[in-house]
Order: sequence, then structure tokens, then C-alpha cells
Amino acid sequence: MATSMEAAHREIAGPRLFFIGANWKENETLDPLTDLVLDVINPARTDSHHIQVVIAPSVIHIPKVMELLRRDIGVAAQTCSPYSFGAYTGEVSTEMLKDFGVQWVLVGHSERRKLFGETNEVVALKLARVQATGLHAILCIGETLEERQSGLTMESLHLQLEAILPSITSWRKVVIAYEPLWAIGTGRTATPEQAHEVHFGIRKWVRDRTTPQIAEALQIIYGGSVSEENSKSLMLQPDIDGFLIGGASLKPGFRTILEVCNALYIDKYGGS
Repeated sequence: MATSMEAAHREIAGPRLFFIGANWKENETLDPLTDLVLDVINPARTDSHHIQVVIAPSVIHIPKVMELLRRDIGVAAQTCSPYSFGAYTGEVSTEMLKDFGVQWVLVGHSERRKLFGETNEVVALKLARVQATGLHAILCIGETLEERQSGLTMESLHLQLEAILPSITSWRKVVIAYEPLWAIGTGRTATPEQAHEVHFGIRKWVRDRTTPQIAEALQIIYGGSVSEENSKSLMLQPDIDGFLIGGASLKPGFRTILEVCNALYIDKYGGS
């Protein structure tokens, strides 16, 4: 339960918009993705005063997806180069992404860390580039199953957060996505209580390193086998502000998740 001081800070900051990110990863060709946008995402009944929706296609599909999406839905790149311009074959700089009209970048996703060897230092470099270009970051952090079973969840997350702290010049342009590695694509998910405990700990860390106002305004979202079945119970937790959704964002049920979360905003915060 929030203390009176926490409640006061929330009142100052105002209710945080729900944030739903869709990470399409390296999936599908343009035709089925076009159908997904036109038949599932665009018709979803969502209110931009309640919910912020951002879609992350593969970089090659970004221009077409931006053309098709409703104007109130944002587009993210799934990663970026840790450098600006130079002899970095195959890389895409944040300046190039900005040329596309992209406003968001995923930074530090667990698959980038695990499959492509991105260390905390590389993630910090990428976040610095995103901030320097004026883009928004969805910063991903998470722990392994072994770390959770050993009681090292928060210690692992704190190390990841400490590494990126010097890279942040504007907290207003950062969303933190907590994605337990043991729950990504496995069908397993943290219980609402487990997820909230970690989100509360992350917010406390931010409060201790910055200000209460920054911590209360910060959107902290959950990623890890989010589905139509568990989205409601997760979203109603006080410190869970939304989701970063992988596989489920490529299915028709993604519309249900969007609409359920949009309706839950009033249940969670009251008002209209």
C-alpha cells in the first residue's frame, strides 16, 4: 500500500498513461503485417488520454507501418547503433531513425543482450545515442531464472540500472520495461504480485537516485508472456503501467489486450 508521501507525489505527477509496446521482433512479411495493422490494431477502441501505443516492426518495415498506422500510435525501432556516423557496416544510427520519423527505440532487450552479446556498457552507449538525438527509449532490464531463484533479482536489476544512469539526460523520454528472462516466450509469467514487487523496487531505486517526482512520473512496464488472460490482473497492480508484448502482439487477441487495458485506466485511476 502506498504511503501518504507516495500518494502525494502521485498527485503531483498525475496518473501515468498506460503504455503498450508491441515488439514484432524478426517476424512476418509485409502482407500479414499490413492485415494486422488494418484489421487488429487500427480498429482497436483506445483513447490517447488513457493509453499510449507504440509498435516496433523490423527496421525495413518501419516506413510502410508508419504509413498504415493511425496517427495516435507511435513506432519504435527494435535497436540502434551505439555510434553516430562512421564505418559501421550494417548498423543504423539514431539520426537515421529520426529521418524515418521514428520517435522510440528499444534499448537493451534481453535477446540483444543474450544473442548478440550486448553488455551493460553497450546498452549505456545506445541509450546515450537515443537521448542525444532526442528520441524516446524503452529501456529493457531483467533477471535470469537462476538469479531469481538465488534471491538476486534486485541486485541484478540495480547493476543494469547503475550502468545506464550516466547516459540519461531526460527521464521524460525513458520508459523502463521489466522483462524477466525466464518468462519471455516461455508461456510462464510472473504473478501479478511478483511483477509488482519488482516494479515497486525499480521505482524506489529511481526515487533514490533522482527525485520523487521523476519516479512517480516514470512509466514502468512489464514484459514476459503477457496474454489476454493475464493482462487485466497485471495492469491493476499499482506500479505496473503497461506492457512490452512480443508474440501476442502479432495475433488478433492483441486488440483485446489494448481495449481491456484502455478500459482499465478508469478502474485504476478513476475519472474519465
